[in-house]
Amino acid sequence: MLSRVILTVALSIFTAGAYAQNTVIRYLNDWKWEGQAAPLLLAQDRGFFTAEALDVTLEPGTGSVNTIPRVASGEFHMGSADINSLITWRDKHPDVDMKAIFIIYNEAPYAVLGRPSQGVTGPLDLEGRVVGAPRLDGAYAQWPAFIHANGILEDRVTVQDVGFPDRERMLADGEVDAITGFSFSSYISLQSSGVPAEDISLMLMSDFGLNLYGNAIIVNPEFAEQNPQAVAGFLRAVVKGFQETVANPSSAIEHVMARNEAANADIELQRLVMAVGHHIDTREVRTMGLGGVIDSRLEKSIRQLDAIHDYASQLTAGDIFDDRFLPEYDARLLP
Repeated sequence: MLSRVILTVALSIFTAGAYAQNTVIRYLNDWKWEGQAAPLLLAQDRGFFTAEALDVTLEPGTGSVNTIPRVASGEFHMGSADINSLITWRDKHPDVDMKAIFIIYNEAPYAVLGRPSQGVTGPLDLEGRVVGAPRLDGAYAQWPAFIHANGILEDRVTVQDVGFPDRERMLADGEVDAITGFSFSSYISLQSSGVPAEDISLMLMSDFGLNLYGNAIIVNPEFAEQNPQAVAGFLRAVVKGFQETVANPSSAIEHVMARNEAANADIELQRLVMAVGHHIDTREVRTMGLGGVIDSRLEKSIRQLDAIHDYASQLTAGDIFDDRFLPEYDARLLP
């Protein structure tokens, strides 16, 4: 009996010690728990982070631009953020060596959405109109580059700062003529607000002059320096989450619904399938694997944004993206 007690105590001490060694990571998502967040949530629920000796907390976010300062400050160790807003932020904060380490959306989902019934089908139709755009929206952050690329006269468009919860409703009710947003989020939400698909004009910025990467995982530089193995382990777990999600979206969406009981499973599955099909499972990703960048493409993005923002420094792809933590090529291939 005594030996059994000693063994039980020893196992308890060992288990507690092993757990204590797990590296704590606080992760800030770009947005609330919708379909597109399935890979992260699946990775947590399936124990992929725990298997990497990580104690991960995933927090819903309030916009892909707002993630950047909160990770830079150390409030969060890592997060999902708009890589193009990171480029602009790095120019303004040259002393903070914060970088992206994993591309989530190989093709940026940034879009402008209008309604043909209200006379908005293409970019030039936005002149003389009111565009609803949340201030912290990653798509709105690219608005200056979008209007420049399409020859839109800025002073002929009224941009109204609207709340994220009100954006699609305001377009559905005719209170604004167009909105900025992520394609899979705003497009599906508009349909949920009663706007038929044939009355939605989806203008992907990638189809109208902006060849940009989208959201990426960023990491606090001090945390990355002190915990390189934990950062690499986090990405290994995330890659597995993406691979399983792409292989079986219907199963993956259950991890979203477990955290968002008010959501509609069919709608969130549509969001996820749209995010995967348009922005994650691309030809480039099929060739080079999940998470990485082509330096020349990222450099062109920087130059395109520089032409609008007139950066003080000459940023390079290496200033923005760090590939040291990515898993090996074979481990990043999609099924």
